[in-house]
Amino acid sequence: MMLGPAQAQDAAATDLLDQLAQAEDARAADRLERQVRQEWSKSGSATIDLLLKRGQDALDVDNVDAALEHLTALTDHAPDFAEGWHTLALAYYRADQFGPAADALERTLALNPEHFGALRGLGAIFEQVDKPHLAYDAYSRVLNLRPHDSDVIDALERLELRVNGQTL
Repeated sequence: MMLGPAQAQDAAATDLLDQLAQAEDARAADRLERQVRQEWSKSGSATIDLLLKRGQDALDVDNVDAALEHLTALTDHAPDFAEGWHTLALAYYRADQFGPAADALERTLALNPEHFGALRGLGAIFEQVDKPHLAYDAYSRVLNLRPHDSDVIDALERLELRVNGQTL
């Protein structure tokens, strides 16, 4: 049975995610994470890839308005492209628009439930809006996918007492 480009990409990302979950150390995890993100950023359309690149480039130079324009156009034209929604969420987050950012992250996760970046983003938003239990849950899900994420480990430690209370 021949796989089409989308199925081949999904298979490659799944294999990389399996390797990431089993990574021996943080350096190996970082390398695998970059490869996963690279697979996720392939839309299969030159136009959509260009809109994603323009949105990312605008974010890189803190031009949030331009990023929002490019990424909104991207998600309008490719509503099933998870990475477009994830990058749009980053732009909304940078604009301190936590509601739209959370909505875009939820769209990302509906399309790609293993998107650790979207889970991290939800954790950060939930922490920011003082919903420690939801933040803790999102961060815990990240560690199942990427066990060497030191920022997430720190966040879980920071939230532990608020969520689980003091142990005797």
